[in-house]
Amino acid sequence: MSAPKILTLNEFLPERKRLAESGLKLVFTNGCFDLLHPGHVEYLEKARALGDRLIVAINTDESVRSVKGPSRPIIPQEERAEVLAALAAVDYVTFFEEATPQHIIRSILPDILVKGSDWALHDIVGRKEVEAAGGQVVSIDVVPGYSTSAILDTVRSRFGSKK
Repeated sequence: MSAPKILTLNEFLPERKRLAESGLKLVFTNGCFDLLHPGHVEYLEKARALGDRLIVAINTDESVRSVKGPSRPIIPQEERAEVLAALAAVDYVTFFEEATPQHIIRSILPDILVKGSDWALHDIVGRKEVEAAGGQVVSIDVVPGYSTSAILDTVRSRFGSKK
Protein backbone atom coordinates (compact mmCIF):
# COMPACT_ATOMS: atom_id res chain seq x y z
CA MET A 1 0.00 0.00 0.00
CA SER A 2 1.37 3.40 -0.93
CA ALA A 3 -1.23 5.51 0.94
CA PRO A 4 0.85 5.64 4.19
CA LYS A 5 3.55 7.44 2.21
CA ILE A 6 1.15 10.31 1.42
CA LEU A 7 1.22 12.89 4.21
CA THR A 8 0.21 16.46 4.84
CA LEU A 9 2.98 18.81 5.87
CA ASN A 10 1.79 18.69 9.49
CA GLU A 11 1.80 14.89 9.43
CA PHE A 12 5.32 14.88 7.99
CA LEU A 13 6.93 17.31 10.45
CA PRO A 14 7.36 14.74 13.29
CA GLU A 15 8.85 12.31 10.75
CA ARG A 16 11.27 15.03 9.61
CA LYS A 17 12.37 15.51 13.21
CA ARG A 18 12.87 11.75 13.62
CA LEU A 19 14.94 11.57 10.43
CA ALA A 20 17.16 14.44 11.57
CA GLU A 21 17.64 12.90 15.02
CA SER A 22 18.58 9.60 13.35
CA GLY A 23 21.15 11.32 11.13
CA LEU A 24 19.29 10.35 7.96
CA LYS A 25 19.62 12.70 5.00
CA LEU A 26 16.34 13.93 3.56
CA VAL A 27 16.18 14.77 -0.14
CA PHE A 28 13.39 17.06 -1.36
CA THR A 29 12.06 17.67 -4.84
CA ASN A 30 8.83 19.03 -6.20
CA GLY A 31 6.75 19.32 -9.33
CA CYS A 32 3.41 18.68 -10.95
CA PHE A 33 4.18 15.10 -12.04
CA ASP A 34 1.00 15.17 -14.10
CA LEU A 35 1.67 12.39 -16.61
CA LEU A 36 4.41 10.23 -15.12
CA HIS A 37 6.94 9.14 -17.75
CA PRO A 38 10.38 7.44 -17.78
CA GLY A 39 12.14 10.80 -17.47
CA HIS A 40 10.35 11.39 -14.17
CA VAL A 41 11.21 7.92 -12.90
CA GLU A 42 14.91 8.29 -13.71
CA TYR A 43 14.98 11.77 -12.15
CA LEU A 44 13.36 10.50 -8.93
CA GLU A 45 15.73 7.53 -8.72
CA LYS A 46 18.73 9.84 -9.09
CA ALA A 47 17.31 12.21 -6.46
CA ARG A 48 16.73 9.34 -4.02
CA ALA A 49 20.30 8.11 -4.49
CA LEU A 50 21.57 11.41 -3.05
CA GLY A 51 20.28 10.68 0.45
CA ASP A 52 18.49 8.30 2.77
CA ARG A 53 14.88 9.36 2.17
CA LEU A 54 13.09 11.21 -0.63
CA ILE A 55 10.05 13.43 -0.20
CA VAL A 56 8.24 14.64 -3.30
CA ALA A 57 6.00 17.69 -2.95
CA ILE A 58 3.41 17.94 -5.69
CA ASN A 59 1.37 20.93 -6.72
CA THR A 60 -2.30 20.66 -5.82
CA ASP A 61 -4.73 20.73 -8.73
CA GLU A 62 -5.42 24.44 -8.19
CA SER A 63 -1.70 25.18 -8.04
CA VAL A 64 -1.11 23.28 -11.30
CA ARG A 65 -3.87 25.31 -12.97
CA SER A 66 -2.28 28.55 -11.80
CA VAL A 67 1.12 27.49 -13.19
CA LYS A 68 0.20 25.45 -16.30
CA GLY A 69 -3.20 26.84 -17.30
CA PRO A 70 -6.86 25.78 -17.08
CA SER A 71 -6.49 22.52 -19.05
CA ARG A 72 -4.12 21.03 -16.48
CA PRO A 73 -3.70 18.86 -14.56
CA ILE A 74 -4.77 15.84 -16.54
CA ILE A 75 -4.55 13.56 -13.50
CA PRO A 76 -6.10 14.69 -10.16
CA GLN A 77 -3.71 15.31 -7.26
CA GLU A 78 -4.76 12.27 -5.22
CA GLU A 79 -4.07 9.98 -8.18
CA ARG A 80 -0.74 11.67 -8.97
CA ALA A 81 0.26 11.20 -5.34
CA GLU A 82 -0.76 7.54 -5.38
CA VAL A 83 1.32 6.80 -8.49
CA LEU A 84 4.37 8.60 -7.08
CA ALA A 85 4.01 6.86 -3.72
CA ALA A 86 4.01 3.50 -5.49
CA LEU A 87 7.55 4.09 -6.76
CA ALA A 88 10.32 2.44 -4.75
CA ALA A 89 12.47 5.59 -4.96
CA VAL A 90 9.82 7.74 -3.26
CA ASP A 91 9.52 7.56 0.53
CA TYR A 92 6.99 10.35 1.10
CA VAL A 93 4.60 12.45 -0.95
CA THR A 94 3.02 15.70 0.17
CA PHE A 95 1.17 18.60 -1.44
CA PHE A 96 1.60 22.34 -1.71
CA GLU A 97 -1.11 24.79 -2.71
CA GLU A 98 1.03 27.81 -3.53
CA ALA A 99 2.67 28.56 -6.87
CA THR A 100 6.04 27.56 -5.34
CA PRO A 101 7.10 25.16 -2.56
CA GLN A 102 8.79 27.97 -0.59
CA HIS A 103 6.70 27.43 2.56
CA ILE A 104 7.15 23.67 2.68
CA ILE A 105 10.90 23.91 2.05
CA ARG A 106 11.24 26.44 4.88
CA SER A 107 9.20 24.19 7.14
CA ILE A 108 11.15 20.97 6.64
CA LEU A 109 14.61 22.30 5.61
CA PRO A 110 15.73 19.23 3.67
CA ASP A 111 19.38 18.25 3.69
CA ILE A 112 19.39 18.15 -0.11
CA LEU A 113 17.14 20.15 -2.43
CA VAL A 114 16.94 18.76 -5.97
CA LYS A 115 15.63 20.24 -9.19
CA GLY A 116 16.08 19.39 -12.84
CA SER A 117 18.82 20.99 -14.90
CA ASP A 118 16.18 23.03 -16.71
CA TRP A 119 16.27 25.28 -13.60
CA ALA A 120 19.20 27.64 -13.10
CA LEU A 121 20.64 27.19 -9.60
CA HIS A 122 19.97 30.83 -8.70
CA ASP A 123 16.27 30.35 -9.67
CA ILE A 124 15.64 27.31 -7.46
CA VAL A 125 13.06 28.19 -4.84
CA GLY A 126 14.30 27.43 -1.32
CA ARG A 127 17.98 27.39 -2.27
CA LYS A 128 18.94 30.20 0.10
CA GLU A 129 17.16 28.63 3.08
CA VAL A 130 18.56 25.15 2.48
CA GLU A 131 22.12 26.39 2.02
CA ALA A 132 21.85 28.69 5.07
CA ALA A 133 20.86 25.64 7.12
CA GLY A 134 23.93 23.72 5.91
CA GLY A 135 22.17 21.74 3.19
CA GLN A 136 23.00 21.52 -0.46
CA VAL A 137 21.20 22.16 -3.72
CA VAL A 138 21.70 19.68 -6.55
CA SER A 139 20.75 19.95 -10.20
CA ILE A 140 19.97 16.66 -11.95
CA ASP A 141 20.16 16.43 -15.73
CA VAL A 142 16.78 16.27 -17.40
CA VAL A 143 16.34 13.07 -19.40
CA PRO A 144 16.16 14.13 -23.06
CA GLY A 145 13.15 13.13 -25.10
CA TYR A 146 10.60 13.14 -22.28
CA SER A 147 8.17 15.84 -21.26
CA THR A 148 4.53 15.95 -20.27
CA SER A 149 3.93 18.77 -22.75
CA ALA A 150 5.40 16.68 -25.59
CA ILE A 151 3.21 13.71 -24.60
CA LEU A 152 0.13 15.95 -24.64
CA ASP A 153 1.12 17.39 -28.03
CA THR A 154 1.49 13.86 -29.43
CA VAL A 155 -1.91 12.83 -28.11
CA ARG A 156 -3.53 15.95 -29.56
CA SER A 157 -1.91 15.50 -32.97
CA ARG A 158 -2.74 11.80 -33.21
CA PHE A 159 -6.19 11.75 -31.65
CA GLY A 160 -7.37 15.36 -31.42
CA SER A 161 -9.55 15.30 -34.51
CA LYS A 162 -11.04 11.85 -33.87
CA LYS A 163 -14.34 11.52 -32.04
